[in-house]
Amino acid sequence: MRWIGSLPLWRKIERHRAAGDSTRKAFKNFCSGRPTPLWQGILSVRPSRPTLKPHRLANMPRTPKTNPPRFEGEVAAWAAIGAGWRQLFGSFGSLGFSLEWHDFNASDPIDWARSFHPESVELCLNLSGQGSVSCGSNTARFRNQSAGFYRQGQSPLSAVRSPGQTHQFITVEFRPDFLRRELGESRDFLHPLIQTSLDALPAVSGVSEPEPLTTRQRDLVMALRQPPVLAGAQRLWYGAKVRELMSEFFFAPPSDSELFCHRQQRVARDRVETVVEALKKDLTLPPSLDTIAREAACSPFYLSRTFSKEMGQTIPQYLRQLRMEKAATLLRSGSFNVTEAALEVGYSSLSHFSAAFHQTFGCCPGLYPMATPTQRAARRKS
Repeated sequence: MRWIGSLPLWRKIERHRAAGDSTRKAFKNFCSGRPTPLWQGILSVRPSRPTLKPHRLANMPRTPKTNPPRFEGEVAAWAAIGAGWRQLFGSFGSLGFSLEWHDFNASDPIDWARSFHPESVELCLNLSGQGSVSCGSNTARFRNQSAGFYRQGQSPLSAVRSPGQTHQFITVEFRPDFLRRELGESRDFLHPLIQTSLDALPAVSGVSEPEPLTTRQRDLVMALRQPPVLAGAQRLWYGAKVRELMSEFFFAPPSDSELFCHRQQRVARDRVETVVEALKKDLTLPPSLDTIAREAACSPFYLSRTFSKEMGQTIPQYLRQLRMEKAATLLRSGSFNVTEAALEVGYSSLSHFSAAFHQTFGCCPGLYPMATPTQRAARRKS
């Protein structure tokens, strides 16, 4: 209670009210009779905040600072390479995944860990150039034609792209909620690092062991750069390819105790990919079956039978399909006429080329560039 003289403050104001003044006027008359304004006295009773001296501030305990992973965003992280970085499709924030293409020459080491989203899983499809991603004592080394993934958790990853090389690679970034939605029911079959990404716990950083890209996977990487569908269908197409990549890389490899038939299936797929890669190298003068069989380490007869079983067509039929697809691409470009396209894919006879083209696409090669996709589809059905 604030005391003024021998009576409390409220008692003195009551005396003025007894004289017929209102409460406000009584308070005003009381204040006018004092040499020191009452409001100063009222403010004087408010406790002031204690000030700490510098030496006491220095001795106060401080909250330890943490160093979270530094994230600058893809645009800022790759600003130095300019047009060598571009987003192919997706949105990390809205869709839960994002695909980006990188193509640059590095004169100095490049720190690409700055582009890693916190708590994300990133898949790197490395075509050329060497790089590394490290988490503590574990390091994932990406060589030419390899792929692997890593997770940026609470412990920051370190990543470097080697200087003096041409780097070409695609990265696919995944948000944790997208992975939980797509892979939650398959948790027991996933790679351990992906399993931890599904948990709603503090993010654990880690890296996987990179694996060589197969022929089919390399074809998929090239298709990601130039999707073979219309713009309106790209969201559906890229969504399917992203899920295909997850099924390729995020599941744990089979154990040694698995059935013998699974290993046989893997060997058969590897041999088929050997045939496909050998044929694509030179459509004009493809290697003989004996040459490919020696490379696949099996007999020509067994290789031919394995290829037909896995692909649903013979090796000559598949070669013709590759040639026709390449010829159609050349004709669509407008830079090749029918004769030039035929010679480019290994046909010396224009009549044989036209017959094979008509059998594949349902129209003669001279009309193919002018036919719409709907017309071409109708011709195939008829």
